[in-house]
Amino acid sequence: MPGPYAIPMPMLVKPVLIACLASLALTSPVIARPIGAEQDDGQRAARERRLRGQNLPAREIERRVIPRMPGAQYLGFDYDPEHDVYTLKFLRNGSVIWVEVDGHTGQILRRMGS
Repeated sequence: MPGPYAIPMPMLVKPVLIACLASLALTSPVIARPIGAEQDDGQRAARERRLRGQNLPAREIERRVIPRMPGAQYLGFDYDPEHDVYTLKFLRNGSVIWVEVDGHTGQILRRMGS
């Protein structure tokens, strides 16, 4: 014999089904694009432009810029395909430094941070 607060099974099916569908709908946009996909797009665009001879390779950019940042730890780079700019990231004395570099020429455009 069910207790006084027991809910009949058919009454539970609809709310549970709605909750499952709602959770699926809320998580599907997250699943559609993996974490870090923006970085992959930038790296892919940089590679394509390098193969066409439009940009310097990322390793060449690093070879030119890293020696100009003594005492800083190199963290990696991002690439902005819209502006053909590499942004190299460094860490020095607990502060992040961003160095923007022209993808065509390898010239440093600007430094941000300290």
